[in-house]
Amino acid sequence: MDLLTIRHKDFTLYIECAKFDATWYKAKSNLDEDALVSTYSWSDGVESVVIHGDSDEVTTINKGEQAQAIFFDNTDYPIWVEFNDHVNNAQWGSDLQSDNEKFSFRGHTLAGYINYGNDIGRSEIKFIYKVGKETCKFRFSFEVLSSKLDYHKHWKAIIEDIEREYHMLSIDYLRRTFHGFTPDKNQDTPELIWWSIFSGEQQKFIKACKNIIERPRHRLHGHKSYMRADKLKHIPAYIENELAEHKQEYAHLYCVEEQIQTNDTQENRFLKFALTQIASKYEALKRQIECLKGASDTMRHEMENVSATLKRLQNNPFFRTIGRFKGLNQESLVLQRATGYSQVYRTWNLLRRAYSLNDGIYKLQTKDIATLYEIWCFIEVSHIVKEQLHLNDEDVEQKNRMEINGLFTWELGKGEHSRILFKKDNVELAELVYNPKSTENENNATGIKELVVKTVPQKPDIILRLTKNDIEENMKMTYLFDAKYRIGGKDRNGVDVPPDDAINQMHRYRDAIYYKDYSADALKSADVLKKEVIGGYILFPGDGKHDNIKDATFYKSIDAVNIGAFPLRPKDEQNRQLLEEFIKNLIETKSQKIIENVIPQKGTFVDVGNRVLIGFVKPNNRQDYYQNFIDGKADLYYTGRQFPTTIALDDLHYFIPYFKEKGIRDLYEITGIRTITAKEAKQSDDESDKDDIRLAFKLRFIRKLFDDYKMIDTSKMIKYTFIDTTFDGIETV
Repeated sequence: MDLLTIRHKDFTLYIECAKFDATWYKAKSNLDEDALVSTYSWSDGVESVVIHGDSDEVTTINKGEQAQAIFFDNTDYPIWVEFNDHVNNAQWGSDLQSDNEKFSFRGHTLAGYINYGNDIGRSEIKFIYKVGKETCKFRFSFEVLSSKLDYHKHWKAIIEDIEREYHMLSIDYLRRTFHGFTPDKNQDTPELIWWSIFSGEQQKFIKACKNIIERPRHRLHGHKSYMRADKLKHIPAYIENELAEHKQEYAHLYCVEEQIQTNDTQENRFLKFALTQIASKYEALKRQIECLKGASDTMRHEMENVSATLKRLQNNPFFRTIGRFKGLNQESLVLQRATGYSQVYRTWNLLRRAYSLNDGIYKLQTKDIATLYEIWCFIEVSHIVKEQLHLNDEDVEQKNRMEINGLFTWELGKGEHSRILFKKDNVELAELVYNPKSTENENNATGIKELVVKTVPQKPDIILRLTKNDIEENMKMTYLFDAKYRIGGKDRNGVDVPPDDAINQMHRYRDAIYYKDYSADALKSADVLKKEVIGGYILFPGDGKHDNIKDATFYKSIDAVNIGAFPLRPKDEQNRQLLEEFIKNLIETKSQKIIENVIPQKGTFVDVGNRVLIGFVKPNNRQDYYQNFIDGKADLYYTGRQFPTTIALDDLHYFIPYFKEKGIRDLYEITGIRTITAKEAKQSDDESDKDDIRLAFKLRFIRKLFDDYKMIDTSKMIKYTFIDTTFDGIETV
């Protein structure tokens, strides 16, 4: 269907879209209709611009005014430009090579299509054509909107949050859309900003340099010369006496000071300095950009012309008489106000300044919205973890850094390079990692050392690892989050749902990523892999009422199978609470409870080791027995003649020694249970002990439960000797 028609004195332009109705209603269901507007502008020569609506409704739009948006992300737009007979040639004028390849000129028609992918923001349709020998350029400017997020509200919030954490991480190059940005005195100036600023200023700068060279400002300069009397055009008063004295000496030379005009002024020295500096920088960046595959021939040709013009200006004979610039001792009114000089000074100042992504008059391209959303989700999860752990800024160790991506834009480091550690009193509580790549190569620098994949590489967006110390010291609980800038549709309650393939991907991650113990003891044993990922969750820009989301299948599945999704978008505090409450629950839940809730494989018995035996240890005739328990080195505990029949042995896994008048402190794992004679246990020579049968527990020290001994209520002990409890029950004994 026809969407928009532009009638120009040289052509008629038609923009179509076969699936516009579906795209429009999809955007309308996700956003307020007030947000689905765009501001249009165009070059001179246009006679009318109309938007075609339903039922042949036609709306004429005025230049610079807002009207219904027609351009959205991930949508094909066929474009036809039918030129009048007096036009003899035309070509598409995009800076992107791929865009130019989609358009062809045959007869008097330029035709092709464009799809903005995930690029949103302002954009332009540009093409070049000839009328006779004159080359004409046409630009039609508009906004490309997201069908999932409010460009005017959500995009700005995402950019602000990212820039607050990582300055200039949002910027990119050779994108199809651009945004406004403004000066910022407190930041650095990346090379991309230099290039972006100068691309808009270069023609004005070149024109100003040419005007100065043609009509430079100069000053009078005193010049001494020595001449014979017959060469003097006029006789200054200060040499009259000397002339009378030497009038008979024909060869005598008289010193005469003349005022001559010179171009070697402070302002012209600045011009020479600024031109040299800018030309050198332009040439260096031009060589980098020429290596890019995405740059179009039109763009390369323009860069070559600018570079050649700057070189010609540098080699102009005018600069042969200009000295070296030594700086400005004071403000120069010539540089600030004089024609030509003021433009050169302004451009030089613009290129020296820093900029921030804010609504402004300068153009800057940013990363696509899918990448921005992914980075923003990582930042949001890090903020939530910090909030739920009740940490201050000094408790968060930022190991993550930005890395140059091959040209002059930045990307967030991946794997170990993006780690955020959350600590309290130097005790690690959690870690967050961005985009780690897990492969069969366990030492991959972009991955996490303990996580391995034995099949194809896996690359989840965000890994959250919580440190638990209630069973084992520094036990890691791993959870995956994947940010998807997609919506799969709506359920019966009007709630946005995540795409099916995204949920399937979380199942794949959980099945594919394993844990490998790299400790010294573990490496001595067999190379055993263990299941690592507890749950996987999609973060997507969905919307819906809070109660309806809680009733959605993708949300209820989190409790059922630890796979699900959370809607997350900027400025939606109510639905953000769902993720906050979930992460809070992960932090507060004991590890044994988490393991207990993991669904076991069919036929597999899962023992979560929740039962703990507290046993009284007293000195005996074995010198090392009691002391080994005090030192945390015991490997055996044996009971008295009678062991309580109420204590079941089949699922007893942990042992805590109790010392009279001291209390409890250490945790041991019970690795085996057997019977033993008192003679063997006590290592005595008393033959009467050989018939005295006891229970013996083989032990392995795990960790200290408490920094110091903790007293317990011995009245709860069976015969003041044993307590059969759980990890949760330890706090109450």
